[in-house]
Amino acid sequence: MSRVTLEQLVSKISSGDKLAIPPEYSGVAMAATRALLTRGVKNLHLIACPQAGLQADLLIGAGCVATVEAAGISLGESGLAPRFRDAAQQGKIRMLDATCPAIQSGLQAAEKGIPFLPIRGILGSDLIDLRDDWLVIDNPYTEGDPLLLVPAIQPDVSLFHAPLGDDYGNVWVGIRRELMLMAHASKSTLVTVEKRYKGDLLADPVYAAGTIPHMYITATAEVAGGMRPLGFFGDGSVTDVEHLAGYEKLARSQQGFEQYLQEQGIEVGS
Repeated sequence: MSRVTLEQLVSKISSGDKLAIPPEYSGVAMAATRALLTRGVKNLHLIACPQAGLQADLLIGAGCVATVEAAGISLGESGLAPRFRDAAQQGKIRMLDATCPAIQSGLQAAEKGIPFLPIRGILGSDLIDLRDDWLVIDNPYTEGDPLLLVPAIQPDVSLFHAPLGDDYGNVWVGIRRELMLMAHASKSTLVTVEKRYKGDLLADPVYAAGTIPHMYITATAEVAGGMRPLGFFGDGSVTDVEHLAGYEKLARSQQGFEQYLQEQGIEVGS
């Protein structure tokens, strides 16, 4: 594990990578996303764990994404994700429709080092017809009991923001277990942290249970306010709903999206 700058952190994400990102109620690395836009990566396979919002819409609108694997992409109460919707309707991205349990099960399979996990909840849905990588089999132990096999999902990189990181490379995520799952499943994990913890998080009984050990963390960068304009769990901040509403209105067109980027001082690399 290494402590790096924000720019050094995002330099570890390459065009074509399978990039896992968390839901908006979790640790979304927005500062890193803006830096990633400036870097100009392309052809990402974006994995929402299990859904995403503004972060995904920015990456899609900037032309960084080739494939989206998600249970949903939206801005929640602020409306639809306009650049995602346009890209999906225009065939600019390949969409791998999924459900929350399907994505979580795929990540769990990768976490355990096995090729797939069986689930039941999707059986009977026409969603199965859209995924040729999902298989329905008979339960080998019980006759007449079908199961759906979901293949392992192993991201090349997981990217998220966490409240604390220490000098040993450990990262505290509290109750956000989806972040721990992402780190376990991925080949590498990049984390921006709100602030530095003095000491060893794993040695502190208050923090240890919610800490991802350094062996699962590739690099961290200290970035205060790294989730803005989204709210950050644990510090009492809330999402800037006016910002999201303004984004949704502007980003309904590509021209408006580019205006948003300009207003935010975001330069998209080529």
